[in-house]
Amino acid sequence: MKKDMRLAALRRFAFAITALTIFGLWILGFEASYAYVFVALITGYLTDIILETIEAKTKGQKARYEGGFIAFINFLLPAHITAVAVSMLLYSNEQLWPIAFASAVANGSKYIFRLKIGNRYQHFLNPSNAGITITLILLPWVSISPPYQYTENFSGSIDWILPAFFIVFGTFLNARYARRIPLIIAWLIAFAAQAILRAWYFDTPMITELEMMTGVAFLLFTFYMVEDPGSTPFKPLGQVIFGVSVAVAYAIFMMLHIVFGLFFALFSVCIIRGIYMSAKEIRS
Repeated sequence: MKKDMRLAALRRFAFAITALTIFGLWILGFEASYAYVFVALITGYLTDIILETIEAKTKGQKARYEGGFIAFINFLLPAHITAVAVSMLLYSNEQLWPIAFASAVANGSKYIFRLKIGNRYQHFLNPSNAGITITLILLPWVSISPPYQYTENFSGSIDWILPAFFIVFGTFLNARYARRIPLIIAWLIAFAAQAILRAWYFDTPMITELEMMTGVAFLLFTFYMVEDPGSTPFKPLGQVIFGVSVAVAYAIFMMLHIVFGLFFALFSVCIIRGIYMSAKEIRS
């Protein structure tokens, strides 16, 4: 049953992020090149296929993409979601190789940064966030796509309708399939709390600290990235701790004047969680 729910979630997330990308490039005002998407997808697919083939041959077992066309498509769903997210969120001007690099790192991280939990392997880094963060660190001239692009070509009532759609659809996907509502609620409350505390401590306008939560970019991060089922806890208490931890890490990066704090915060918490899981597995 869990496997079926995961597959259903992957299919719906893949459809949602693909539709958003097409709609964004066509109507919303995304400033990235169409080539970003194709380069990221091709790189992501090849990375997953090559690494899965190597692992299957090493272990002497059947590759997960074998078993027919449907099995092949299902296997590529995670790579598809990750690659499209990378192409949507990174901006490298006319250079395409940084997008390919980020997609390869993102998809490769699932095979490299993982732990053996019981009889199975589990990756602990959020793939798309890992690819984006490592690219931002190694290639400092690469940036995040400008947040205004999500509603650049709209004004009036659509400025409310579009964010409302992301909230409703994202809530449905996470409540029905990903089962990460406790994490999302904890993240939102903790983010608002740290914003209010920073505004009080540094004597800055509170609206300035909180208005980020009204942007589409923040909503996408909340409902489609920070809650990644493959790299977040399953139990509600663990989800709450994870969500609060990301908000605290973001506050620290903000006080250190480090840009792209959302991505670095999630990356840091995932690494700390991986270390904790590794130590817990060793002790057991």
